[in-house]
Amino acid sequence: MISRFEHSPWSFWAEGSTDEHDAQRAYQATLKREHPSWRIGDDCVISELASVHPAQFSLGDRSYIAASAYVTDRIVIGSDCSVNPFCVVRGDVSMGDAVRIGAHTSILGFNHSMEPGTEVFRQPLVTSGISIGDDVWIGSHVVILDGVTVGSHAVIGAGAVVTKNVASGAVVVGNPARFVRWRVPPTSASEADSPLGDEAAAFAERARSQVHDVLDRSWDAGRQLYTDRPGIAVSVRAQCDAIELSMLLTGAPPPNVTASGQREMLRGWQDPQTGLVASIDGHGRQSTSALFENGDVAYHIECVGYALDLLGSAFPHSLRVVTEGSAEELARRLNNLPWARNAWGAGHVVDAIGTAVHWSRRRGDVVPDGFLETLFGWLTTHSDARTGMWGDPTPDDGLLQPVNGFYRASRGTFAQFGVPIQHPDAVVDTVLRHAHESRFFSPAAQNACNVLDVAHPLWLTRATGYRSEEVRELATRLLRDALARWTDGSGIGFRASPGSVNGQPDANPGLQGTEMWLSTIWYLADLIDVSPALGYRPRGIHRPEPGAHF
Repeated sequence: MISRFEHSPWSFWAEGSTDEHDAQRAYQATLKREHPSWRIGDDCVISELASVHPAQFSLGDRSYIAASAYVTDRIVIGSDCSVNPFCVVRGDVSMGDAVRIGAHTSILGFNHSMEPGTEVFRQPLVTSGISIGDDVWIGSHVVILDGVTVGSHAVIGAGAVVTKNVASGAVVVGNPARFVRWRVPPTSASEADSPLGDEAAAFAERARSQVHDVLDRSWDAGRQLYTDRPGIAVSVRAQCDAIELSMLLTGAPPPNVTASGQREMLRGWQDPQTGLVASIDGHGRQSTSALFENGDVAYHIECVGYALDLLGSAFPHSLRVVTEGSAEELARRLNNLPWARNAWGAGHVVDAIGTAVHWSRRRGDVVPDGFLETLFGWLTTHSDARTGMWGDPTPDDGLLQPVNGFYRASRGTFAQFGVPIQHPDAVVDTVLRHAHESRFFSPAAQNACNVLDVAHPLWLTRATGYRSEEVRELATRLLRDALARWTDGSGIGFRASPGSVNGQPDANPGLQGTEMWLSTIWYLADLIDVSPALGYRPRGIHRPEPGAHF
């Protein structure tokens, strides 16, 4: 006889028998043994009649999954959430606390591509992901499609088909879902009554309507590869930036080559001996030390890995820098990084190491005992409580190196693995002090790197509420500057005014600048509650959600 709690688990711990409680605990213990990376909180219920098979899974305290639910892929569910009977939650889906989902609802954080000439079932899966905030009520028979963000305190009426973002506090109904009223009226700073929200929406629509022009401008038809911009050599990064941009704004891979062709091209660049990606033209056969010595090799772990992830694939070979490393060797390497004179470069390496661990775990490769613990332990014990950061100011650049290095190191570790940072208030103090430097943050002096490296740490520490008004004031100013930078048909240049990187001028619009600024704009907009107006949310390398859990 099937217990009533299989389909109605909300009163299980209050009304279930001791035998039923023991059976549920034993079932959860079995799931944890079979899936060591899963996190299941206290007082949860997972029906044995539900089909729960995600590759990555986190279920917060007091949440439940009822009978006949179907849960797969990469799922993060907060505390006090309900997944009721016959719900489908699949793909890349994250939800906050107190999300209640009615029966027969489908939340689908993935899709098939639809290239002509190939049957749909043979096409690769693609994902932009779905993000749902806190305190959201989703009625029965709702469908939420890939790429949607649902803000906190929203209500989605029964039977709605949600194809676009839902603002925080909004009530939406119908097919397609449309706004009908506010459950929680927006503040004066929100997109509902802010001219800046209107500007953000207009900017995003302009970018979406022109993204194919931007991509075509950088397409090298002779080599069948992307360049950053006309006149620049093709590069690994350019291919990844093209994929990130296209997936961000259209939900599909770039149109110039097939998704399967792009996927196999990226996989083919990985050296099977080291697991590293050096360049398009090969030369990948080198020791794993190249990660510590070559900035491009380090960055390729991140950009190629996340581009493959967006295309529904992964690295084909192990990353030996992690799988054959040791905690002792890692500690020695971290100690030898140039924190005092080049904290950005040191953070760049840490970002790559953390991401290499992430991809290794995703592949199912064995990461040596103590390796990840040593990485976090070193960062925790070496952060300066006065600044919250690693490294020191330099005579020429002031706080630029430690702030930019903090972004790189924290992105690949604390942010990527969902671990709280050590000294959040000190980080805010340091970032705000740095952001007053007009030589880096006046409108004409800004570049995508410097602004992103301020926006992300402030976003990462936003939950503390510390100096929030000053953070909002800065984010508003930087967002206004950024929204004015789009060049029709070309995108955004890395720098606001002429300059150079590696000897190449980069004020002209290109894929790197466009991709970085679009992600930066989202973080700035989210800091002042206008990000829903953009209609996009970074995935890939700049995704705000953790890519994994410690």
